[in-house]
Amino acid sequence: DGKNRCFKYSAFLKKIINMRFRFVCSGFSKFRFSLLLLNLEEYYFEQHTANHIQSKGGHNERKIRGSLKICSKSVIFEPDAISQPIIKIPLRDCIKIGKHEENGSSRHFTKAKSGAISLLFSQVYFIKEHNIVAPYKIERGTMEYVFELDVSGKVEDVVETLLQLHRASCLDKLGDQTAMITAILQSRLARTSFDKNRFQSVCEKLHMECQAEMVTPLVTNPGHVCITDTNLYFQPLNGHPKPVVQITLQDVRRIYKRRHGLMPLGLEVFCTEDDLCSDIYLKFYEPQDRDDLYFYIATYLEHHVAERTAESYTLQWQRGHLSNYQYLLHLNNLADRSCNDLSQYPVFPWIINDYCSAELDLSNPGTFRDLSRPVGALNKERLERLLSRYQEMPEPKFMYGSHYSSPGYVLFYLVRIAPEYMLCLQNGRFDNADRMFNSIAETWKNCLDGATDFKELIPEFYGDDVSFLVNSLKLDLGKRQGGQMVDDVELPPWARSPEDFLQKSKEALESGYVSEHLHEWIDLIFGYKQKGTDAVGAHNVFHPLTYEGGVDLNSIEDPDEKVAMLTQILEFGQTPKQLFVTPHPRRITPKCRSFSQTCGHNAPLADSPGEESFEDLTEESKTLAWNNITKLQLHERYKIHKEAVTGIAVSGNGSSVFTTSQDSTLKMFSKESKMLQRSISFSNMALSSCLLLPGDATVISSSWDNNVYFYSIAFGRRQDTLMGHDDAVSKICWHDNRLYSASWDSTVKVWSGVPAETTCPKRHRFDMLAELEHDVSVDTISLNAAGTMLVSGTKEGTVSIWDLTTATVLHQIPCHSGTIRDAAFSPDSRHVLSTGADGCLNVIDVQTGMLISSMTSDEPQRCFIWDGNSVLSGSQSGELLVWDLLGGKLSERIQGHAGAVTCIWMNEQCSSIITGGEDRQIMFWKLQY
Repeated sequence: DGKNRCFKYSAFLKKIINMRFRFVCSGFSKFRFSLLLLNLEEYYFEQHTANHIQSKGGHNERKIRGSLKICSKSVIFEPDAISQPIIKIPLRDCIKIGKHEENGSSRHFTKAKSGAISLLFSQVYFIKEHNIVAPYKIERGTMEYVFELDVSGKVEDVVETLLQLHRASCLDKLGDQTAMITAILQSRLARTSFDKNRFQSVCEKLHMECQAEMVTPLVTNPGHVCITDTNLYFQPLNGHPKPVVQITLQDVRRIYKRRHGLMPLGLEVFCTEDDLCSDIYLKFYEPQDRDDLYFYIATYLEHHVAERTAESYTLQWQRGHLSNYQYLLHLNNLADRSCNDLSQYPVFPWIINDYCSAELDLSNPGTFRDLSRPVGALNKERLERLLSRYQEMPEPKFMYGSHYSSPGYVLFYLVRIAPEYMLCLQNGRFDNADRMFNSIAETWKNCLDGATDFKELIPEFYGDDVSFLVNSLKLDLGKRQGGQMVDDVELPPWARSPEDFLQKSKEALESGYVSEHLHEWIDLIFGYKQKGTDAVGAHNVFHPLTYEGGVDLNSIEDPDEKVAMLTQILEFGQTPKQLFVTPHPRRITPKCRSFSQTCGHNAPLADSPGEESFEDLTEESKTLAWNNITKLQLHERYKIHKEAVTGIAVSGNGSSVFTTSQDSTLKMFSKESKMLQRSISFSNMALSSCLLLPGDATVISSSWDNNVYFYSIAFGRRQDTLMGHDDAVSKICWHDNRLYSASWDSTVKVWSGVPAETTCPKRHRFDMLAELEHDVSVDTISLNAAGTMLVSGTKEGTVSIWDLTTATVLHQIPCHSGTIRDAAFSPDSRHVLSTGADGCLNVIDVQTGMLISSMTSDEPQRCFIWDGNSVLSGSQSGELLVWDLLGGKLSERIQGHAGAVTCIWMNEQCSSIITGGEDRQIMFWKLQY
């Protein structure tokens, strides 16, 4: 299973790289035009096949065949011959636009029948000459270009469009420009609709159509979204890069609502389970359109699983079923980080602190960066200067003037494989050669010492593809002050090659030190130290505009201010959506074979070669049993009570089964003779639970009459009565000569007990050691394996975790909306599972009290047993349900009782199970494998 997971993640990382190269390498295909040639926030409207007419004196003319693109802020001509440069003419630099007359003069509204357009301008860009990606060449001075359209009848419309866009480009205020261009775009969208001829079938039923933009890194493409009963379509207004994008709904596996520019307008659709790269990312103009489309897709999907929560992945990560790398990818995805949005690109931490040594020592804690501090707080001297400025700053205060993730930082790392993105972001220029990503060590040093550099890393540093470290495209990225050309990234001395650097970086990310401390970094980036006083205390405060909810763009009336604000939000960087509001739990380091996914494949089962200890064999048998828990089969059933069964206890040799019931009796059933041997009645009120004391000599029963009863098996009579509560006793537990009793009187009491001799009817003597007080009645309790902690569940849905060594509450978690039916620790005491009348199964981290997983059934689960990964629960309807907590799904339904399953027992080897129900029956189950 571990190998399969690694293969899946390797495959989807390759998809990310391939997706990126699909955009990057489009510049090296026959069709060199891409939306990256446009300015930021510019739209591509239409194209026309045309000739660029070049006059060489007199009547000598030269025609260059190509395509004329009409964009909101420029005119772009793409020659068919790749030796010729792409021409880009900014509309704001145009002096005259009109039809071209035969005598060569140009007028705005000439009536002459001509198939040519004349542009008189003062500046032009030449791009990708000989199809080489390089900084744009600029030519200035008054020039006239003539473009002859193949369809002459289109000239007047094109000229009119250009004149309208030219007026927008020449407006003084940026807000006015944006408003006019937006109006032109909306007018075009309103005049068109989705072409129904693009449907895959004539039988498709239309559900919804609206306007939206497809989001790719740095650019968006407007068009029409259409959803039918079988497909999701996006048709670009300009037909680029293809006439329609189609996604089959039955292929969709995950959908996420996204924020785009800090606005709730995005929707990302994935057709794979474990992929960070989506199949389409759409940005809508209205939140309601986004929500409606989400609803249609979600309701269509027969097997659709709602968005996985961060907490559900936390459980998988804690228990070793997700690597650190995989977990961080999932958190980024859930926090709105997307490969399609460079302002919210996935963020990964700097891990290694040593980029100077000849060898990398991953056993030395000094090798690693302090993950409890943001990058800006790693250098104490720099931090003191920043704090001094912070104290003097007026509200709203912030410690850092730049962010740890922004489009500029992402492309700083990726310039060697995404040069066109860098040119797009920086208006056709690469950065200064000395400010390029030249050296790992230099970059880390600048992050530690630089006055404004606090950037973190990106996933590529822990992936498999070395392309971003190598100048394989032979780009001319400039010459440094020392005279050397910018080429491959300089690696630290301990890396023999780019491949070795990535391999050691991955090993560092998955190392024991990082596994023990990664939760500290998660607290800063995705967790409770991201905002508020905890962020201030952690020196983790960034500009207010970087946070979700930091500004309401809709409330800004001034168009200039609104555009400037949006530009700043998109370019400055954005803090991830907050996923956790309480401290993030630590990772669990597995110590037994039950977590073999993370243990070495060749790890020995025992200390002595060639031998297997009894303990290891027991663990192996438990693992085998839980792996086959869905194969549970009913062996025998007996109706031995007159009311619902409430408790089950079994003797050590498994021969005798003791049960309590609401019919007020304790019964002893022999598995060997299959006969009822004893029936004992202590009072006329229901018994709520039972247990066997060590030695199998005494059975203890709790009752609704406020008492706890002790029954001697050897002497066949009641041995003692503990009158310990003021209301019904709901549950009892026993560990190390201590009795724990829960009651509807809102208390759990701890009693010290001295067991009676097995050969005499001596009474027990009990002294109350502690009283654990609750606000409402307590319905269930359970102890951890060591007897050091207790979990209680109340009538109002609160789970409390208690430290029994100090009799203090560690956590109180109101995680159910109704009565808690059952609660229990995992075998390793790291987690608590609770089930309630609300149908929820909730997993809580014991260390932090954080709810890290929640699944909902369509009915209450009355009782359960679990191994930390899987759950066997008894439902209100009488079924036994098998739950995969790590997969967040229901694995199996097993027919059982005719009424609710009220109690469940499993032997130590996990091979035998007994259930009791409201149908008055006890059922014996066995695993068949």
